[in-house]
Amino acid sequence: MKNFDVIVIGAGSGLLISSQAASAGYKVAVIEEDKFGGTCLVRGCIPSKILIHHADIVRTIKHSSEFGIKSKLLSVDFKRIVKEVSNFVDNEARAIESGNKSDKNITVFKGRAEFTGKNTVKVIFGNKKGKSEEIYGKKIFICAGTRPSIPPIPGLNKVKYLTSTEALRLTKQPKVLTIIGGGYIAAELAYFFNELGTKINIVERESIMLKNEDKEISEVFTKLAGKRYNLNLGAQILNISQKGNMNSNKFIVDIKDSKGKSKKIVSDQLLVATGRVPNTDILKVANAGVKVNKFGYIEVNQYLETSQDNIWAIGDIAGIYLFKHSANLEAEYAYYNAFAEENKINNRKDNKKTKKPVDYYPMPHAVFTSPQIAGVGLREQDLTKENTRTNKNNSKVEYVIAKHYFKNTGMGKAMHEDDGFVKFIVEKKTGKILGCHIIGAEASTLIHEVLTAMKAGGNVDTIVNTVHIHPALSEVVQRAAGKAEY
Repeated sequence: MKNFDVIVIGAGSGLLISSQAASAGYKVAVIEEDKFGGTCLVRGCIPSKILIHHADIVRTIKHSSEFGIKSKLLSVDFKRIVKEVSNFVDNEARAIESGNKSDKNITVFKGRAEFTGKNTVKVIFGNKKGKSEEIYGKKIFICAGTRPSIPPIPGLNKVKYLTSTEALRLTKQPKVLTIIGGGYIAAELAYFFNELGTKINIVERESIMLKNEDKEISEVFTKLAGKRYNLNLGAQILNISQKGNMNSNKFIVDIKDSKGKSKKIVSDQLLVATGRVPNTDILKVANAGVKVNKFGYIEVNQYLETSQDNIWAIGDIAGIYLFKHSANLEAEYAYYNAFAEENKINNRKDNKKTKKPVDYYPMPHAVFTSPQIAGVGLREQDLTKENTRTNKNNSKVEYVIAKHYFKNTGMGKAMHEDDGFVKFIVEKKTGKILGCHIIGAEASTLIHEVLTAMKAGGNVDTIVNTVHIHPALSEVVQRAAGKAEY
């Protein structure tokens, strides 16, 4: 059995751990069944955002007449667009894998990992039928992510549906696409396919799309989505079938709508976008004594330590935040905490004194649709009707909400941003920013000014009293902050 100082399971954000460990001279094993780069590069953030940028360009062309510019979209080479993105992703993945294989301190195992004990992992090689190898690791980092969640819908297991993984590499553009789900994956892929010419049906059991956003953001987005797509909200799926055989391209989704009426939704492709589930079952983490919660995510403490000594978990599989930027943050902390004692960081011998709890504050997110959405912190629905919230010491804290529309700024008006706004949730006594939510152009960029103010310990005045370029789009953030009455 080969022995390693470090085993990293998953070649996404886990590579930040393996590279640091290898640079420090440790003997490292990296186990990855798929392409290197993780969900983000291979089948998530990167390919989807590149494709969505194409949708942004198409949308600009389509709406140019609003600005007195006559233009016509002649054609969309869908196959070329998808292939170019896929080739880019694959080249990046190969380069990352090659770089790891060339490191003298890293051994790459291409296969599926299964725990056989608290320090032992079996690698089942996909390209060698029936062959496997067991390895030993002093420290093990579980960074194996999640996979699409497939709900138990009648008939679904009998049809050839798509998940986001296949949808991002679909080279034949569907004329009509039915999407089951109303979260960020459904919203982003609906936008991409629709702008390039596909008619979209959305079937969602909730009464609103993007239910995890601030409720006002969700309401505005749902209203706008209803103008573009055939929305079936509050729907119950009764059955899914496929005409002909498994290779047929006619899907029928039988639903009962929000009014109790039966409907048939027909399309030539079906996308299931109903969330993600952790890969803990595939890894058989129970064999290592690693505890999971009721949803299957690995339980970790503030140092990213699992229930088993010398095993850490980061990223989606830990279920704290399912973002690439949070996974990267966790990778840095996990490495630091795992080697704090050995590296005598801060010249302390007591490991407990040198470990650092993960500082997630503030943790932002974004949804790359049109309009874009971004948010951080408390949402309006997190408050009570009296705009108060009970702190840990049971004291009541009052809050105020401040909002400003894009269209009431110079650049927002120039861009015809009629629906977008910035919304702050502020502690009434101190002006402290507890939350900020944006819907509108460049929301994913505009939110960073708020993050910096929050991280620096400032309040809304930090933003208000900072000179902003006129008439830059960021003025909408400053003006929203200025409306907070505290």
